[in-house]
Amino acid sequence: MDFNFTEDQTAIRELAYQIFTDRATDEFLLAFSRGDQTYDDQLWQTLADQGLLGIAVPEAAGGSGLGLVELCMVLEEQGRRVAPVPLYATLVLGGLPIAEFGSEAQQAQWLEPMATGKAKFSAAVADIGMPGALATTVKATRDADGWTLAGDKAAVPDGGVADFILVPAETESGYSVFVVDTRASGVTVTPETVGISGERVAQLSLAGVRIASDALLGADGQGDEILDWLEQRANVCHCAMQVGVTEEAMKRTAAYVSERKQFGVPLGSFQALAMRMADSYIDVEGIRSTYWLAMWRLSEGLDARAEVRAAKWWACDAAHRVVCTAQHLHGGMGADVEYPIHRFYLLAKQISYSLGNASQQLEKLGQLLAQDDSLGFRALEV
Repeated sequence: MDFNFTEDQTAIRELAYQIFTDRATDEFLLAFSRGDQTYDDQLWQTLADQGLLGIAVPEAAGGSGLGLVELCMVLEEQGRRVAPVPLYATLVLGGLPIAEFGSEAQQAQWLEPMATGKAKFSAAVADIGMPGALATTVKATRDADGWTLAGDKAAVPDGGVADFILVPAETESGYSVFVVDTRASGVTVTPETVGISGERVAQLSLAGVRIASDALLGADGQGDEILDWLEQRANVCHCAMQVGVTEEAMKRTAAYVSERKQFGVPLGSFQALAMRMADSYIDVEGIRSTYWLAMWRLSEGLDARAEVRAAKWWACDAAHRVVCTAQHLHGGMGADVEYPIHRFYLLAKQISYSLGNASQQLEKLGQLLAQDDSLGFRALEV
């Protein structure tokens, strides 16, 4: 396992850092939060112009033809600035499965406009992290002219701005995944609530929606395989964002307690506070190291099921401690919603409850280890 990044990967990280840092300043985010917009369209177009929206899009479809590692680097930098753009929903939930399972024609149809910033995507996969009693379903019926979809899906990430949504549906062959145009007749997208960190989730309703045969992603009945593939990468990409969120929250808190004085001395000189900051550092590195291992195995085409579960557990459990420490050590300032530190807390919690919280990840990891206890020793081979 090589932790050294290539020159191209380092350049991508630096470019993403520069774009997010220049635009998503504390002053801009405060002014933006006082308006009625959910996402920053100017930042979105800048990312498109600089080629970052097509980072994991095949070259034949107008992208850079790079992979998961480079995409995660961009997401880390977004998390570091808590930038208000639907990057995760579009590039991860929408772009990755189309690039992997879509035909050349499908990639050209959907990924080219995505790479240029003209189309946004999402996937109706929130059920993965929901109890069975809350799960929603869509049924697909096939005929000579294509498919008819009917049903509902809840809590579609950034669904309020998505032009296309990947929808898992029950068919006679099992589960299949369809790419649904949100402008199609019978499609209703209701931006019901604003999520914890400010993004707008949506309720998707399909009432006899007619779609063509070429809207089927992969093969009929391949839905379980696609969803399993996507879940692993979506969780790792969440971990990437969480590294950026928690590391920046920790650094800001360290700077604050080094400058803020109590009884004439910096807060950071108190042993109890210094120990909490040390614990935060260990937690951030725990998130980073487990996420890097999972990301590396996925990028190398290796089985990473256990590593992904372990990484997401760290990204949920440890992140809670880091951002709570950040809030606590900022004292009254941390409770002010116009002071920047609260944004890191909110985004960290949003990530922690998406696609399964810490307890759910631990449960699924336990099931994997019960099936094959050799997975618990695999890290020793690296």
